[in-house]
Amino acid sequence: MNAIFLKDLADKTRRGLRGRIELGRSGGGLCYGYRVLRTLSGGAPSTGEREVVAEESSTILRIFRDYCAGISPKAIAKQLNAQGVAGPAGATWSPSTIYGNHERGTGILNNEMYVGRMVWNRLRYMKDPDTGRRVSRLNPSEEWITRAVPHLRIVDDDLWNQAKARQKEMRRITNRGDRTTFRAARRPKFIFSGLAKCGECGGGYVVYWRDRLACFSARSRGTCTNRRTIGRQELEERVLSALRDKLMRRDLFEEFCREYVRELNRLRMEHRAKLSQAKYALTVVEREIQQLIRAIKEGLPALSIKSELLALEARREELTTQADVAELPQLLHPRMSDIYRDRVAKMSEALQDESGRAGAVQAIRELIKSIRLDPDGDRLKITLVGELAGMLNAARDSKRSPETGDLLVQIQLVAGAGFEPATFGL
Repeated sequence: MNAIFLKDLADKTRRGLRGRIELGRSGGGLCYGYRVLRTLSGGAPSTGEREVVAEESSTILRIFRDYCAGISPKAIAKQLNAQGVAGPAGATWSPSTIYGNHERGTGILNNEMYVGRMVWNRLRYMKDPDTGRRVSRLNPSEEWITRAVPHLRIVDDDLWNQAKARQKEMRRITNRGDRTTFRAARRPKFIFSGLAKCGECGGGYVVYWRDRLACFSARSRGTCTNRRTIGRQELEERVLSALRDKLMRRDLFEEFCREYVRELNRLRMEHRAKLSQAKYALTVVEREIQQLIRAIKEGLPALSIKSELLALEARREELTTQADVAELPQLLHPRMSDIYRDRVAKMSEALQDESGRAGAVQAIRELIKSIRLDPDGDRLKITLVGELAGMLNAARDSKRSPETGDLLVQIQLVAGAGFEPATFGL
């Protein structure tokens, strides 16, 4: 009888909690960023109401922005603890508090309440028969109950989607769990760590003594004759100067524009020719289908032409899809080189600010494919290699042209062999 009573009590309690959730109220528990709101309704206390805590909501927004900027959960936790920001329930911050578990919805970065969605019944709890301890298990997604609570939103959709995209990318990198992917997921210690290569053997230039970089194959293996060294700060200064002044010189950019327009016109002519052919073939197929239908009406057995009619129907669907292809984009921003130089200059300035350094380092590294170091007398000649599409993407306005409001072209659509990046000697 006691066991039956406890089971019935559990069922009734869950039914009551579900009723709270159906009304858009909390079913129990209080997560970081909210406080209990106590009100009266008809003389009786109203339960399940929550309200946003301004101080904690600003911390949540800071965590999301820092994470999207490339700062790791460990670094974010250290910064918050160093500044005396209290964590959930007044405890100190830890990386797991921020990152949590994306499948179970735990952690600051996975709490859907912050985007105005309340999810209930994601987990179930039971006792381990061996230890007697309470453990959680994930319920099937079809058993989850979700309700919109827009008045409790803290994070906007753009910021939330950026965080989810970065989490997905980090899981993709680290999922295999081998040492290669683990090293790839590590953040570079310096701006150009791992990008400097020896021009003679192709080996990496690594820290040899203090801040001096040297060819690993020459110094540690003896298989390379390039024994020239270079200071890390000198390398960074020369490369950053090239990003500002050389990679997008106005004369080079104007030459690219001419080649781009020529290539785009060629692709556009081929595209329009294919569209015209598809539309003409579509009219022919339509006419043949109508002729077969007319023949059936006049008494021709349908079974004798069934296969031919089905083939024409399939051909019509294929041609309709080809004829509905959109036109190629065509706008290339006339001030792209100026925008590029301005953005690279701002990224260089952000390197001096600790809060924005991680994002600036990542943005600059994305512009560079490799840095080749070749002996040139008593010093090293630096050759910078970058992917042109990535550079133009950094220079391009984020969404629309400020002059016309038109969508800017996706350079990757036409960047082929003729648009491969040149190398720039420093």
